This record gives sequence, structure tokens and C-alpha cells, in this order.
Amino acid sequence: MGIQRCTKSFNSKNQCTARLYDYILPTFSFAKSLHLTNDTYRICQTTLTNIRRLLKVFVGTHNFHNYTSGKEFTDASAIRFIMDFTCAEPFVMEGVEFIRLSIKGQSFMIHQIRKMIGLVISIVRGLCAETYITKTFSNLKVHVPKAPGLGLLLRQVFFTDYNRKCNNGSSGGINWDSSWEALEEFENKVITPHIITTEKQEGSMGNWLIKLYSSHDFCVPENETCSSVQQYYPFFFLLNPFAICLFVRAP
Repeated sequence: MGIQRCTKSFNSKNQCTARLYDYILPTFSFAKSLHLTNDTYRICQTTLTNIRRLLKVFVGTHNFHNYTSGKEFTDASAIRFIMDFTCAEPFVMEGVEFIRLSIKGQSFMIHQIRKMIGLVISIVRGLCAETYITKTFSNLKVHVPKAPGLGLLLRQVFFTDYNRKCNNGSSGGINWDSSWEALEEFENKVITPHIITTEKQEGSMGNWLIKLYSSHDFCVPENETCSSVQQYYPFFFLLNPFAICLFVRAP
């Protein structure tokens, strides 16, 4: 796609000041618990507004020790800075509606993004209270579900500090503007269709949602309840060619 000359001391990992990831997933991931989870689902503006509001809760500096493995609250490396977290308008491909979440941060720990998205899905679907997000940032060790790996894409890396130093010297820094059109074409023609085709064939998100209801427990903050999971409810999933019904009770 392109090549750039850099200084001899350049280190692509250590001198990366920010990373932008995309996560593409079917919109039925955010369907309320009593709705059929299938290809005919179409998300509404109210749900989109709610998703965008929840994503903004993650923006800023927080302790993400509950969003990875082997980290304690006292571990300084668990503190990460999220610059932005957005949700684009939905699009339909191969008869299924999808949505793209974009998150930009200085750096991320293993599983962190997938767990952030897994928790937002759980809240929107009514499995736990919104205030659970704040609880995950505390010194308590709580469970955070991890969304499937399919759909996660490292879209762009930034070398802001390196470029600033280079622009003050003889080198021009790293700039991918001349390659961006080719990069976007490759993503639109190869990566995104692969994600969508694989999702349709393997049902990655649909299968994960079944496990989410059957094997994940959430500790609701004291004196607060989540009304949508206070009794037995039938949860329906239509995963071609089978329709599956689960009866789930709140922990």
C-alpha cells in the first residue's frame, strides 16, 4: 500500500501515541432480551442514542484492571486513557444490518476492547445496570463479558510526537495520506465483507449471546436492581436453521 522513510531510532510500538480500532457487529447484538435476535432486526434511533451515551462513559482516564487478565487494581499499567469512542450509522450488507464502533486510545491491554463492547451489549440488552461500568473501574474484582474477536480491526496508528520532532528537523515524519484511498478500498472490498460473511456462516455473535445469558453473572450495585432480569423470561434466538429458547433468571 505504501512505504515511508523513518529515522534510524524509530520504534513503531514505543513511539505510537494512539491507536484507532474498529469493531463491526450485527445490530441485533443490542436487541432487547425479549426481541427475536435474527437477520430481520433493525436498530432504532433510541437504541443508537443509548449506545453512544454509554460509550462516552469510557472516555477519559480509568483503571481497566477488570478488562484484561492478570491485572490488579494497584497495577499502574491497568490505567489507560481513552480519547474517543463512537458509534456510526448502521448499514445493511447481505441482508443483515451491521454497525461500526470506533475507539481511539493511547494503548490497550489484551481483551480490553472486546470486554468494553461486551459490557455495553449487556447493559443495552438489559442484563445489568448502567452503573456497572463505574463499578468495573473500582478496586472490586467484578466480571466483564468478552465479546467475540470477529469484527475487531486495528484501523490506524498515530505517531504524533514523533512527527512533531521530525517536522522540527530534516525529516517529514510519517504520513499515510497518499495511501489512504487504497487502504480504505482494501478494507471495504476485503476485510469488511470477510467479517460479514464469516458472521453469517458461523454465527459468532449469536452463539456468544446464548452463552452470555446462560453463563455470565453480574453483581448489580447495592440497592439497585435491573428490572428486566428480575424474573424468569424466555429469550429467543433465531440462528438458522434452529430456533433456540432459553429461560434465564437473574443472579
